[in-house]
Amino acid sequence: MQEHDAALLRDLLTTRRVLSLALVADGQPVLGMVPFVAEPDLSAVLIHVSRLAPHGRALADGPSFAVLIHGLDTADVNPGEIPRVRLSGRAAHVPKDSADYPAARAAYLARCPESEVTFGLADFELYRLSFDRGRLVAGFARTVDLRPETLRGAASSPTASEDSQA
Repeated sequence: MQEHDAALLRDLLTTRRVLSLALVADGQPVLGMVPFVAEPDLSAVLIHVSRLAPHGRALADGPSFAVLIHGLDTADVNPGEIPRVRLSGRAAHVPKDSADYPAARAAYLARCPESEVTFGLADFELYRLSFDRGRLVAGFARTVDLRPETLRGAASSPTASEDSQA
């Protein structure tokens, strides 16, 4: 992956705050828009959702999913060239009594502090969406196929290291 594409991927996964989540539940398509936080290696994101929402109920079984994260739709940008990343994989519940729950909760709240109240509600659960494939659309005729190792490589590129030191 070229560095400018890696930088775009990092930007989409670390500066955008919501993603569109697509699942199938009871044979029907389900779509939700949820806040997320990317894990440091970019191979997964954390979401905190209510079991009362259709997408929250669908996540309980650890289903396959697809997400879409995109750049801004502004009047000066051709809609077909809006940068976006489509990722898919498998969802996993992060139980409150698991060893990694405290760190996952802290990472989520560091990014989405306004969600503190929802961690006290019984119907909200934390999930890790781990990616196994995807596609970055960086503009017209500029696409990159993504795998977990591609995502980890983008996270650890020289520019990413320099950015984290700034």
